[in-house]
Amino acid sequence: MRYTSILSVSFLAAVAFHPATASVPTRRFILSTPAAQPNLPPAAQASQAAAAASLNLSNIQADVLIGMKKKEEIFFFFRVNNVKQFKSNLRSMSSKLTTTTQILDVENQPNPLINVAFSQSGLTTLGIQDSLNDAFFSGGQFVDANNLGDPGTINWVQQFKGTNMHGVFLLVSDEDSFLALQLAILKTHFGSSISGQYTLSAKVRPGDQEGHEHFGFMDGISQPGINGFTTNPTPGQAMLDPGLFLLGETGDVTPRPSWAKDGSFLAFRQLKQFVPEFEKFLTDNPIIEPGLTIEQGSALMGARMVGRWKSGAPVDLAPLFDDPELANDPQRNNNFTFVHPGEDNKSNQTRCPFSAHVRKTAPRGDFASPNIKNHVMRSGLPYGPEVTDEENQTNTTKIERGLAFVSYQSDIGNGFRFLQHNWASNPSFFFDKVDPTPGFDSIIGANNGQPRFVSGLDPTNSSRDITLVTDFVQSRGGEYFFSPSISAIATIITN
Repeated sequence: MRYTSILSVSFLAAVAFHPATASVPTRRFILSTPAAQPNLPPAAQASQAAAAASLNLSNIQADVLIGMKKKEEIFFFFRVNNVKQFKSNLRSMSSKLTTTTQILDVENQPNPLINVAFSQSGLTTLGIQDSLNDAFFSGGQFVDANNLGDPGTINWVQQFKGTNMHGVFLLVSDEDSFLALQLAILKTHFGSSISGQYTLSAKVRPGDQEGHEHFGFMDGISQPGINGFTTNPTPGQAMLDPGLFLLGETGDVTPRPSWAKDGSFLAFRQLKQFVPEFEKFLTDNPIIEPGLTIEQGSALMGARMVGRWKSGAPVDLAPLFDDPELANDPQRNNNFTFVHPGEDNKSNQTRCPFSAHVRKTAPRGDFASPNIKNHVMRSGLPYGPEVTDEENQTNTTKIERGLAFVSYQSDIGNGFRFLQHNWASNPSFFFDKVDPTPGFDSIIGANNGQPRFVSGLDPTNSSRDITLVTDFVQSRGGEYFFSPSISAIATIITN
């Protein structure tokens, strides 16, 4: 099959790129497909569903809806130096930005995927005066650090401090050298009209760890489905209006400028993970129950902190032992609600703690009626190398690794920020349980750098609190961006 590039011949020529200098294979498949994660809809089915729902998938940038399905990605954060030249450069390649329609056509996927998003300071610099009516986007993440549980910005990457980030290009493919080449082409095309502020590379982990984050847990199982896009929802998958993720669509009740339709707010966070320290904690704090070895008790402690086993099997359905067969079956691995006959949902934590990560961020049956408001589409990837032998031996992180967290939503206050501030970092949530303080989210809960407590981890004593002296996940900063539609970029952003 013919190699299809997202960058047209004219664009390549414009940056003096010579294909003979690069080794380009005949075909690349840039999306990852772990068995445990729900599949994206086939292109034809998605097109029919979108037409019925009046969604224009060819106007929506690809990264917004595909979730955690990418193999490798480069985040290139930039600042605009010359507005007129930048607009001209962006306009000349706007037709080459990857759409959702294109990325679903597996046999003809553009490669690399390339999308772009802008911060509030970036839009202001480009002369966009319209308000998008999202206070947290307008303020930026820098001023929101303490509300997210960060100890100020002391641990932040320097470039995220302030409002210097005007935008971010997202490039997705399947090979380091190819992505590096495409980034070089991009930089050459924009030249001095921008200056690179920061670059972060992320990729799926190798071998049987594909789809797993650095702590070793399968990720991306419980993504929401979207009416007009998701054609074959899996059991347990929340089906939601597109307006929860796309501005101006059904379900988005906030007034927006007309050109913002089909855009989405991108919340980016660089989350450093202390993997050796996490494993040491599990080793030192095994669950002690009859029939469990010490090693099994440690694995159970980790599973109860996350709410899933490393395979992805939910502890709600597999409360004592991992079940890889369950994990790899999308018809079963997300089909649970935390509610079981004969068990008191307000006090019983023998299956899954109230403080487990997946329960804190997706409560399900803990609410009297389904929550259709506080959801995000996650689209991040792990960054950094695998844990070294030295790190394992010393139980100490020496090389940074973690998650390049990305979420899309139409309202940051109801999406990412709500999940982090109101639920994960709120020790009083859930509010209607027998225990008035179920504790912080065991994984991403943050207490401004101070120790935090979690309860319910020990199924033999659910009232036992465990104090986590250090965070296993540390924020390195980030920013709030707006990912405009293709038409908005071609007509408004570059006008």
